[in-house]
Amino acid sequence: MTVRNFIDKSLEWILVFLMSILVVDVLWQVISRYIMNSPSSFTDELAGFLLIWVGLLGAAYVAGKREHLAIDLLIQKSSPQRKFKLEMIISAIIVVFAITVMIIGGSWLVYTRFYLSVKSAALGMPLGIVYLVLPLSGVLIAYFDVDNMYNMVKENRKK
Repeated sequence: MTVRNFIDKSLEWILVFLMSILVVDVLWQVISRYIMNSPSSFTDELAGFLLIWVGLLGAAYVAGKREHLAIDLLIQKSSPQRKFKLEMIISAIIVVFAITVMIIGGSWLVYTRFYLSVKSAALGMPLGIVYLVLPLSGVLIAYFDVDNMYNMVKENRKK
């Protein structure tokens, strides 16, 4: 099993686990609000935090699978050599974005939340834990796109 396959499988299981918790959390929120007439105080906040994690880790997962929604009309109409160049440029832009915004910016956000001891209102947990998914997803997206670029170069050399 390669490193990439291990990361893919791990992300799949983490996403399934987080989505399961999210479904149970929202179900409990509905039951406590409408059936028991006593809304739970933490379920709304937990659902929001889980949605952040599922969204960003899901984005990293589909980046690794190269299944992001895209308008690729220009790439489809291009010659193989131009297609290769366009895909390399797009991947390079994604890597730069992942490093600057998600890893560096996300790390700064996590650091400041921990440094300032910012806690969530209902759960009382440090918000740095919630925002930790930003640099984590950034690392995964950067890794996947660098690996994709490496594989594209390797395939292009074979031709």
